[in-house]
Amino acid sequence: MAKASATNATPGGKTRVRIVVCGGKGTGKSSLIVTAATDSFPANVPPVLPPTRLPEEFYPDRVPITIIDTSSSTEDRGRLSEELRRADAVVLTYACDRPETLEELSELWLPELRQLEVKVPVIVVGCKLDLRDESHQVSLETVMMPIMQQFREIETCIECSALKQIQIPEVFYYAQKAVLHPTGPLFDQETQALKPRCVRALKRIFILCDHDRDGSLSDAELNDFQVKCFNSPLQPSEIVGVKRVVQEKLREGVNDRGLTLAGSVELTNEAVDFLKGIFELFDSDSVCPGLCLGAYLTFNCAANEVSSLFCTINAFIMIWLEINCLPSISLAYKILTISVSCQDNTLRPTEVDDLFSTAPECPWDEAPYKDAAEITALGGLSLDGFLSQWAFMTLLDPASTVENLIYIGYPGDPSSAVRVTRRRRIDRKKQQSERNVFQCFVFGPKNAGKSALLNSFLGRPFNDNRLTTDERYAVHFVNQPGGTRKILVLREIPEDGVGKLLSNKDSLAACDVAVFVHDSSDESSWKKATELLVDVATHGEDTGYEVPCLIVAAKDDLDSFPTAIQDSTRVSQDMGIEAPIPISSKLGDFNNIFRRIVVAAEHPHLSIPETEAGRTRKQYHRLINRSLMFVSVGAAVAIVGLAAYRVYAARKNTSG
Repeated sequence: MAKASATNATPGGKTRVRIVVCGGKGTGKSSLIVTAATDSFPANVPPVLPPTRLPEEFYPDRVPITIIDTSSSTEDRGRLSEELRRADAVVLTYACDRPETLEELSELWLPELRQLEVKVPVIVVGCKLDLRDESHQVSLETVMMPIMQQFREIETCIECSALKQIQIPEVFYYAQKAVLHPTGPLFDQETQALKPRCVRALKRIFILCDHDRDGSLSDAELNDFQVKCFNSPLQPSEIVGVKRVVQEKLREGVNDRGLTLAGSVELTNEAVDFLKGIFELFDSDSVCPGLCLGAYLTFNCAANEVSSLFCTINAFIMIWLEINCLPSISLAYKILTISVSCQDNTLRPTEVDDLFSTAPECPWDEAPYKDAAEITALGGLSLDGFLSQWAFMTLLDPASTVENLIYIGYPGDPSSAVRVTRRRRIDRKKQQSERNVFQCFVFGPKNAGKSALLNSFLGRPFNDNRLTTDERYAVHFVNQPGGTRKILVLREIPEDGVGKLLSNKDSLAACDVAVFVHDSSDESSWKKATELLVDVATHGEDTGYEVPCLIVAAKDDLDSFPTAIQDSTRVSQDMGIEAPIPISSKLGDFNNIFRRIVVAAEHPHLSIPETEAGRTRKQYHRLINRSLMFVSVGAAVAIVGLAAYRVYAARKNTSG
């Protein structure tokens, strides 16, 4: 048997890691190195240690480490510069009991690394933690945040004590990890954001790990992910730690079910183009559906790569006939030619069923999708209605969208079909939203005209006798000035369902704009609507999910109650929002309400109501500096990675 190689190559090709330790005189460099190598605190150490080697079995990656000690004296500056230029990573030390050594980091050491063009990860280490003055406790985050903002090359910050054996192995574990698993390909230091390809990869991982498809990673699912990555589970306290870090920096990142995929998800242009082609393909009232599907699959699959996943039996038979019995082009061409000649620009219910015949079931047969889009007199879906339904499903259940795209034969990488949009609170900060799909919550008392508003949005006739008691949706395109088109999803919230909705602190996380409808002829309806407005605004202020709000005065064909103008003016001015928008569903006069809803969503910093209580607490709702997110991401990764290291270390000690 051939002998195994003495060293292991990592995915990046590294077979050993060279770490240079530098810092001010007396900051604990040599004691740190000796304690890490021998697992004991040295009584005496020389001024500068010879190169120290940590064997490959020291850490889980099984890559040996060479640690280079350095002198801080002026006469040894040339040697220091030479070692720094050869380093794979730099450990930069300061003494926790001497504040001046911390100041030297930004005044001397970090600028010198830049001057030498040392472009490797830097791990800042506070040594002698046991000597720090207990009466002046300051968090590491508070101390390091200004320095990390200025010097983006700092990978991690950690405090330790060689004497007390506190976090000594972790120092070089982080340094090695920064070299073997760099964050550069994943994280853009300049913009302080994950790179697009990393976001796409994480999005796909999230969807694959979300086994129950509920849009959240439960503790069990998160643990499964940990085991697959590190071959060791997280402890319950570590799972709590991960979720706490995420929630501190991203409130919508955790819900009652676990970690969530933050931000809205939308279809990409590639997916929309694919769906347009599918619509045209199945919009053929006189052609055998199996024949059309066979033609479609022939164009999207190589002859020897026809996957049964995407095929019904009829479709597969037609493909086989074409491949084996007919010229490779003629049948498919004839089928598509016939299909185009028979199109009526709508998909009838039977054609929708045919489209989803390769899926376990049609996803739109039940609420909330059933009757949510505009349909023709014969019950068919126009292209706009078809695309609206897909956008609606993507908004509520992106995993279901990806799954059904695969079922109907989406030819590309499924992760390329959807994109994660910017979070809504970022949109408010940027004072603009670039999303293509907006969700509007429609509040109001009974008989205010909420259902009539949704029906009118879908082009359905006015029905004064219809009373809706259940939550429902309406989705459709809204044409904007300049030719742009956005998809608007209206979600009707029954009056008796508001309390339950607001009992969930994350209930407004997915809301782009809220509309409050009242019967303009009924004073009690107005009062209930304003109470709902205050409740929603207060909830937004308390949770950080403040949303633009509009007031809609419905039934404008009736006479207003006597004090309507005075009351509406007072509420609008007090809360800092637009005056009520009068509409009449009965007369078909909507005063551009749907366009105005979209405009409010596109400019989410405007029309946000402010309660009296909210004004007094405004200073507590400031946005956290963007750079703090990097610290948080690093902390979350550290918890997961360090858990794996601790399990590895425990096993090593047990076996030893």
